Amino acid sequence: MSHDIVIRGGTVFDGNGGEGFTADVGITGDTIDSIGKVEGKAKREIDAQGLCVSPGFIDLHTHLDAQVGWDPQVTSISWHGVTTALFGNCGVTFAPCKAADREFLAGMMETVEDIPKQAILHGLPWNWETYGEYLDALGQLGPSINICGLVGHCAIRFNVMGERAVEEPATAEEVREIARIAGQSVKEGALGFSTNRLPGHRLPDGRSIPGTFAERDELRAVAAEVGKFGGLMQTVSDFRDFDAEMDLIRDEARCARGALFSSAAEIGTQRLDARVNAMRDDGLNVTSVTVPRSGGGVGGLSTNNFFRTKSWNELRKLDLDGRVAAIRNPATRQRLIDEVKEQGDRLKEGMKRWFYMGPGPRPRYTHRLDESLFHMAQQAQEHPVETWLRLTDDSDGKALFHMRGFNVNLDSLQELITTDWAMPGLGDAGAHVSQMIDSGWSTFILSHWHRDTGVYSLGEAIRRISKVPSQVLGLSDRGTLEVGKRADVNVFDIDKLEERMPRIVHDFPFGAPRFIQKASGYHMTMCNGTVVLENDELSGETGGRVLRSN
Repeated sequence: MSHDIVIRGGTVFDGNGGEGFTADVGITGDTIDSIGKVEGKAKREIDAQGLCVSPGFIDLHTHLDAQVGWDPQVTSISWHGVTTALFGNCGVTFAPCKAADREFLAGMMETVEDIPKQAILHGLPWNWETYGEYLDALGQLGPSINICGLVGHCAIRFNVMGERAVEEPATAEEVREIARIAGQSVKEGALGFSTNRLPGHRLPDGRSIPGTFAERDELRAVAAEVGKFGGLMQTVSDFRDFDAEMDLIRDEARCARGALFSSAAEIGTQRLDARVNAMRDDGLNVTSVTVPRSGGGVGGLSTNNFFRTKSWNELRKLDLDGRVAAIRNPATRQRLIDEVKEQGDRLKEGMKRWFYMGPGPRPRYTHRLDESLFHMAQQAQEHPVETWLRLTDDSDGKALFHMRGFNVNLDSLQELITTDWAMPGLGDAGAHVSQMIDSGWSTFILSHWHRDTGVYSLGEAIRRISKVPSQVLGLSDRGTLEVGKRADVNVFDIDKLEERMPRIVHDFPFGAPRFIQKASGYHMTMCNGTVVLENDELSGETGGRVLRSN
């Protein structure tokens, strides 16, 4: 048999969770056709001795819905071994969409996910109304990796109810129509339906987004209709009423093919574990996803994510060189310090959750809680803003600080991500682009939670970011390395694998800023048999497809 590609002599981790084994992997077209000893020469031979060979990774929670319109390379996740990305989380999507509703949906995405409205309106073709037509349009963009989507509650509700969708309950007739469109969208290719129940996700006018306060019967009706076509229910829950939210997730899982929800260690692993395991014991398909490190913002002088006072706001008007010059001016520096001190102890206490990401090429996300900027300042006998400025000055303005918002305690996080149902992910790629960057979560899982700490075996770490999410999404043709499955493959050096320090670039439409984050240690990534990354750099090839429910 002739092959297009043979990966020779690597340690194969097939995604099932077991130990690695030495084997060749033969690929013809977009399919794995042999694993073992592959005879004969291929068009391309890849020497993987000393390297790991795994399935491509699957990202269950992204907001790349807009970015793919001008960045078909789908960065930054495509630098981190991800070969399939799920769009349409948190209830916010761009379809279904009447022409008159485009401004509303774009404005909503801007305020909820920090994606510039003008970039959205000008960066996408907007040549669709139905969800199926939207997927057709995504396919024409030629993405480098696979993309798939959920249809969002906000778009459907606004499509059916107009302005009333924001705050009013749906009538019985409207509930039937919302459910019908949700089911039709899955029939046309959506992998499921997403909804948001957090009041903090807001429209430009400050009101919570459509569907936030929808009655549970509306969501049950949607789940039943989505379930007819094998669709999934994804929920961003408001756990202030814990039992009611878990009851809703249970009902969604009963009606649909399964339920996927977002979690954090602060909710309480033990009580989550009890409720989720009870559902799973009843045969329900319930899975959660959480970011596998502390989730939060990234700030520094090179960003606009720093202190907000009159003098600090003046810095935002300058480029980086101008900002560095300003903080080195003694008079300006003193004003900056004094204005932060005037904010009082509340801001100072908040810096107990700010952590210096370090001076080297690999960002540090693993500080103990007593290693914060606040504690560094105490040791230096200075105010935290003085420590911030000193570190920033010493780095010529390049210092970055991680601002932990949830999963703050890594010991508590470890308890959560070692349950059978909480999977790593929730990197929010494509969202909050100038404020945070967690797109490297898959690399962090392999480098920190496997190699550096041993919490996961390598086989188990890979299973959790390949096979499990493929099962959650119902993607039976990928997620493991098996003969006959699609050739989504990573080849990497586990000893060298790590994230690189984030940095701000201005490559969005109209020069809007965003963080990017590259990786080190990826020898090769293939998507459907196409080499999309080699030696940590994207090849420019586009092997991705739009993956549909049918």
